[in-house]
Amino acid sequence: MDKDGSEIAALDAARLLLARMGISPDRLIATAASPQLIPTFDDYIERVSKAVSHGTLRVYASYWNKVREAWGTRPITEPTPLEIRQLAETVKEKRTIRRNSRGGRSAAEHLISALRCLYRHAVADGLISDHDNPSKRVPKPRRQTSIRHALSDAQLRSINEVAITTGNDPDLDGLLLRFHEETACRRGGALALSRADLDTDQCVVALREKGDTLRWQPISPTLSARLSELAGERGGVNPADRLFRYRSGKPITHRRYDHLWQRIGRHLPWVRVQQISTHWLRHTTLTWVERNFGYAVARAFAGHQGRSDAGTTITYVRADIYDIAQALSALTGENHPLAWQALDETARKPTPPA
Repeated sequence: MDKDGSEIAALDAARLLLARMGISPDRLIATAASPQLIPTFDDYIERVSKAVSHGTLRVYASYWNKVREAWGTRPITEPTPLEIRQLAETVKEKRTIRRNSRGGRSAAEHLISALRCLYRHAVADGLISDHDNPSKRVPKPRRQTSIRHALSDAQLRSINEVAITTGNDPDLDGLLLRFHEETACRRGGALALSRADLDTDQCVVALREKGDTLRWQPISPTLSARLSELAGERGGVNPADRLFRYRSGKPITHRRYDHLWQRIGRHLPWVRVQQISTHWLRHTTLTWVERNFGYAVARAFAGHQGRSDAGTTITYVRADIYDIAQALSALTGENHPLAWQALDETARKPTPPA
């Protein structure tokens, strides 16, 4: 046999042996990487932190810090799935007890998600094969059924009354609650809102929320005017300036929400006992929209874009900004510039065949 023939035979034999051992050539190459080239958690977390979005970093940073505390000097390829489980349990046990804590499941889930994000980048960088990704073999804790539900009109009135009659900035707190009641947005959407995101002519705001989503959401003319006034009175005059600001001119943070609900809970014990939060306002508004305008409008109102929870039908019944404006007009009792452009209810119904 000539040299070329012997090499081909040797390669065929090697492929056969790898196949019988259940090892792919790609995995063999990845495993053969020099240990000196594999970064430590301290090094790689710092690199990944500069590559992810601000929202991702905000969610995962504290959990990456916990990983660094436990494994900072270890190579990222070293921990096993069992060690990840153990670290998740440790984080769960040492979690910070908050008002809405539910046993630490969220802390364990976020730690595993943070590691999965880290290892996805490691796989993309060729530092580890997808097959050897240890975080994929650790299931997330099963989520508990949400205890949130829509608030009654009486409950909503009580919450707003306490917000605007107590505290050191009732104008800000009242406007903040109304904004969430009208838009059903998450806290991040309100905190990210800048002067450039407010269109007072069309009475819409640009909401930037989780998943780097962006959408224009209708708001009432009254809310639109008050947002502009509050920002202007408190120094928010440039396009990049945040709209929700303290009297000092400093933009609010998530701490304003925490203090607001703690104060409301002191005046309304049921708020404290049931752990009512801003997200309950989202449930309240979306429930009302769904009951009065249907699932498609409620889904658009919420800013949901995926199809995993709706099936193929949503492709044909998708609502638009004009439908949202019409629902908002009914919710607030104010005419909206975009509401008149929504299709008349009778125009939506197909003409029956003769």
